[in-house]
Amino acid sequence: MSQERERTIGSFLIERELGEGGMGVVLLGRHRELDRPVVLKKLRRDLASNPELVERFRREARAAAAVHHQNVVSVYDCFSFKGDYYIAQEFVDGVDLRTALSRGGRIPYPTAALIALEVLRGLEEIHAHGTVHRDLKPGNILLGQAGEVKIGDFGIALEGTGSALTQPGVMLGTPPYMPPEQILGERVDSRGDLFSLGVLFYELFAGRPPFREPTGEEQETLLKQVQRGHYPPLSRFAPEVPRYLPRLIRVCLHPRPKHRISSAAEIRLALERRLGDPTPAHCRAEIATWLAEREIIQPEEGATVFRPAVRAQPRRRKRTLRWAAAGLLFALLVSTAFFVKFDPRELVRANWFSDAPSAEAPE
Repeated sequence: MSQERERTIGSFLIERELGEGGMGVVLLGRHRELDRPVVLKKLRRDLASNPELVERFRREARAAAAVHHQNVVSVYDCFSFKGDYYIAQEFVDGVDLRTALSRGGRIPYPTAALIALEVLRGLEEIHAHGTVHRDLKPGNILLGQAGEVKIGDFGIALEGTGSALTQPGVMLGTPPYMPPEQILGERVDSRGDLFSLGVLFYELFAGRPPFREPTGEEQETLLKQVQRGHYPPLSRFAPEVPRYLPRLIRVCLHPRPKHRISSAAEIRLALERRLGDPTPAHCRAEIATWLAEREIIQPEEGATVFRPAVRAQPRRRKRTLRWAAAGLLFALLVSTAFFVKFDPRELVRANWFSDAPSAEAPE
């Protein structure tokens, strides 16, 4: 067998190994016919003998492939080759959010808010397809050097059209980012993702998650912290953030699902209004600028470094024009009143400042 054939898996030419996880190996490949880079996730051979794990692997591919959105990693194919199972998905040339935080430190508020908005847009689309991600965390948020923000890793996602593969009482996920119902092994719906979103947002602005495993003399367990909502105020780590943001995070982190904010769309609309309705292009340009300035992404030798030519500007809000019109009208009224002679007592007699009938003086 030639070396070329050894490095070929189906229609993909394997270039190198990207990493290894608990479920298998991640490879960087290239589609030979389309000449585009792809990521191949390979299920470990010792796990391929377990039908439940194979089905979960396939469902990961189905859940991600059902969502077509610029803020969600695209899945191209799911196939088996010589007894091994693979998922072929979009290659994002960049780093995950966990790596970006470790390399660049705490993200400035304007950039962090745009990253949060892009995550919200992707999560809204995921929920629109009836899917619950169940593992939102910085390691599963990918940042491309062109400023792309994409949600990935649907390994434990729950499809709205299928039954859960995980039995009740079994905990799956990453504890510091899980809602209390998920820690307890109960069934999780989209409101569980909103809790994880609140944890993710807190870490984006503070540089650390709100809940942590107890260390040293700390007695309160992680579950108790989550159930009681005990976490340091965001202002301690990010005093520059506006007041609406801690309130938004707080309604996401409510321990009882029925008291959390209702949907990702509601949070997205609120955040867009506060940020001036930035377009996806504006978000990508600002995020790419931050990545380039902090040198978060280390390009390979000889590779082309992406740098945005111009920083895009957010769309102007219509409210600004309304305020300008109101100010002009007020100025006209004041100037008119200044030049017109009138007796203020006549205004009182005419009851212009009150809806109540005038009181007549006693005879």
